[in-house]
Amino acid sequence: MSKSGRPREFEDTTVIDAAMEVFWKNGYEACSTDDLCKGTGLGRGSLYNAFGSKHELYEQALLRYHRAGIDAQIDILRRPGRLRERLRALLEWAIREDFSDAGRRGCLIINAAMERAQKDPAVERIFKQHVDRLGQALSEAIEEGRNAGEVPSGRRTSELAALFLSSYYGLRVLNAAAQNRGMADQVAEGVLNVLN
Repeated sequence: MSKSGRPREFEDTTVIDAAMEVFWKNGYEACSTDDLCKGTGLGRGSLYNAFGSKHELYEQALLRYHRAGIDAQIDILRRPGRLRERLRALLEWAIREDFSDAGRRGCLIINAAMERAQKDPAVERIFKQHVDRLGQALSEAIEEGRNAGEVPSGRRTSELAALFLSSYYGLRVLNAAAQNRGMADQVAEGVLNVLN
């Protein structure tokens, strides 16, 4: 969050983006102030004057990643078309994201939750916002699919949304850990088969 008196140049998202890359590569605990200075191009004093602490910069980086990522995922679920195709598009988006860079870093929000959610209320809060928003968008998409006759009878919207959500996040953790694109494609197809 902005503090009054903070120099305007540090409001630029390029600094937060650069810090996000450093945290994404190293994680929070292993990320030193020197790493952040090198990554952002700021001196130690400028970095702390601008953001107050390593943790505040980390929180800003996570929020930026969360907002961009969740908006992209929700946009996919709100597209016109059949439910199965929207869910497939979301899974394919996740697989592309998870396998798109040489470092195979996985999802920054999931990484942060695995590393720090139990001991860091800010990380827990951001991850919960992420999951809650995606879960709500899934429920809305599934309900639309139900109204269009695309959901098997006897399957409740809340049950299908929870199943898809847990499978989706499980897939993303598996992608980061196993780094097996063929397995990711098989898992995605299996998840979609619950709509048969």
